[in-house]
Amino acid sequence: MQFKTLIRPEHLNHNGHLFGGYMLLWVDEYAYIAAMEDFPGARFVTRAMDSVSFTQSVSNGDVITFDINRQKTGHTSVTYSVDVTALGVPTGIRRDVFHTNVTFCNTDGNGNKASLPNT
Repeated sequence: MQFKTLIRPEHLNHNGHLFGGYMLLWVDEYAYIAAMEDFPGARFVTRAMDSVSFTQSVSNGDVITFDINRQKTGHTSVTYSVDVTALGVPTGIRRDVFHTNVTFCNTDGNGNKASLPNT
Protein backbone atom coordinates (compact mmCIF):
# COMPACT_ATOMS: atom_id res chain seq x y z
CA MET A 1 0.00 0.00 0.00
CA GLN A 2 1.25 3.48 -0.73
CA PHE A 3 0.53 6.91 0.76
CA LYS A 4 1.94 10.33 -0.11
CA THR A 5 2.34 13.53 1.91
CA LEU A 6 3.48 17.03 0.93
CA ILE A 7 5.90 18.63 3.39
CA ARG A 8 4.74 22.11 4.37
CA PRO A 9 6.28 24.81 6.61
CA GLU A 10 4.27 23.68 9.67
CA HIS A 11 6.04 20.28 9.49
CA LEU A 12 9.53 21.76 9.84
CA ASN A 13 11.80 21.91 12.89
CA HIS A 14 14.06 24.79 13.94
CA ASN A 15 16.66 23.67 11.36
CA GLY A 16 14.19 23.91 8.47
CA HIS A 17 13.80 20.15 7.99
CA LEU A 18 10.96 17.72 8.68
CA PHE A 19 10.35 17.28 12.41
CA GLY A 20 10.79 13.57 13.22
CA GLY A 21 7.59 13.47 15.25
CA TYR A 22 5.52 14.07 12.11
CA MET A 23 7.26 11.20 10.35
CA LEU A 24 6.49 8.87 13.27
CA LEU A 25 2.85 10.01 13.37
CA TRP A 26 2.38 9.34 9.65
CA VAL A 27 4.17 5.98 9.81
CA ASP A 28 1.89 4.80 12.63
CA GLU A 29 -1.26 6.18 10.98
CA TYR A 30 -0.61 4.83 7.49
CA ALA A 31 0.51 1.40 8.71
CA TYR A 32 -2.65 1.29 10.86
CA ILE A 33 -4.79 2.04 7.79
CA ALA A 34 -3.06 -0.78 5.90
CA ALA A 35 -3.75 -3.17 8.80
CA MET A 36 -7.40 -2.15 8.98
CA GLU A 37 -7.81 -2.75 5.25
CA ASP A 38 -6.13 -6.16 5.54
CA PHE A 39 -8.15 -7.16 8.63
CA PRO A 40 -11.59 -5.46 8.61
CA GLY A 41 -13.24 -5.54 12.01
CA ALA A 42 -9.99 -5.79 13.98
CA ARG A 43 -9.35 -3.56 17.01
CA PHE A 44 -5.66 -2.85 16.59
CA VAL A 45 -3.29 -1.11 18.95
CA THR A 46 0.30 -0.29 18.11
CA ARG A 47 2.46 -2.82 19.94
CA ALA A 48 5.93 -1.95 18.68
CA MET A 49 7.94 0.11 16.26
CA ASP A 50 11.40 -1.27 15.52
CA SER A 51 14.37 1.00 15.75
CA VAL A 52 13.73 3.84 13.39
CA SER A 53 16.26 5.06 10.90
CA PHE A 54 16.17 8.62 9.58
CA THR A 55 18.75 8.39 6.79
CA GLN A 56 18.40 11.85 5.17
CA SER A 57 16.67 15.11 5.96
CA VAL A 58 13.41 16.09 4.28
CA SER A 59 12.77 19.69 3.21
CA ASN A 60 9.82 21.97 2.66
CA GLY A 61 8.06 21.15 -0.61
CA ASP A 62 9.32 17.55 -0.78
CA VAL A 63 6.72 14.88 -1.47
CA ILE A 64 7.27 11.83 0.69
CA THR A 65 5.99 8.39 -0.26
CA PHE A 66 5.26 5.69 2.32
CA ASP A 67 5.49 2.12 0.99
CA ILE A 68 3.82 -0.21 3.47
CA ASN A 69 4.02 -3.99 3.11
CA ARG A 70 2.85 -6.78 5.38
CA GLN A 71 5.87 -8.74 6.60
CA LYS A 72 4.57 -11.17 9.20
CA THR A 73 1.17 -12.36 10.40
CA GLY A 74 0.82 -14.12 13.75
CA HIS A 75 -2.17 -15.36 15.71
CA THR A 76 -2.96 -12.00 17.35
CA SER A 77 -0.55 -9.57 15.66
CA VAL A 78 0.67 -8.36 12.29
CA THR A 79 3.87 -6.55 11.30
CA TYR A 80 4.35 -4.12 8.41
CA SER A 81 7.55 -2.74 6.92
CA VAL A 82 7.49 0.98 6.19
CA ASP A 83 9.93 2.50 3.70
CA VAL A 84 9.80 6.22 3.02
CA THR A 85 11.29 8.04 0.04
CA ALA A 86 11.35 11.77 -0.64
CA LEU A 87 10.95 13.39 -4.02
CA GLY A 88 12.78 16.70 -4.12
CA VAL A 89 10.81 19.46 -5.77
CA PRO A 90 11.80 20.89 -8.24
CA THR A 91 14.91 18.68 -8.66
CA GLY A 92 12.93 15.48 -9.27
CA ILE A 93 15.53 13.50 -7.33
CA ARG A 94 14.10 10.64 -5.23
CA ARG A 95 16.00 9.43 -2.17
CA ASP A 96 15.48 6.95 0.67
CA VAL A 97 14.86 8.81 3.93
CA PHE A 98 13.34 6.46 6.53
CA HIS A 99 12.67 2.81 7.45
CA THR A 100 11.03 0.88 10.29
CA ASN A 101 8.71 -2.04 11.05
CA VAL A 102 5.43 -1.53 12.92
CA THR A 103 3.61 -4.29 14.79
CA PHE A 104 -0.07 -4.12 15.69
CA CYS A 105 -1.89 -6.38 18.13
CA ASN A 106 -5.60 -7.16 17.80
CA THR A 107 -7.57 -6.66 21.02
CA ASP A 108 -11.01 -7.50 22.33
CA GLY A 109 -13.38 -4.95 23.90
CA ASN A 110 -11.47 -5.17 27.19
CA GLY A 111 -8.02 -4.52 25.73
CA ASN A 112 -6.90 -8.15 25.86
CA LYS A 113 -5.14 -9.88 22.96
CA ALA A 114 -7.56 -11.43 20.49
CA SER A 115 -7.18 -13.61 17.40
CA LEU A 116 -6.93 -11.79 14.09
CA PRO A 117 -10.14 -11.83 12.04
CA ASN A 118 -10.20 -14.28 9.14
CA THR A 119 -9.61 -12.61 5.79
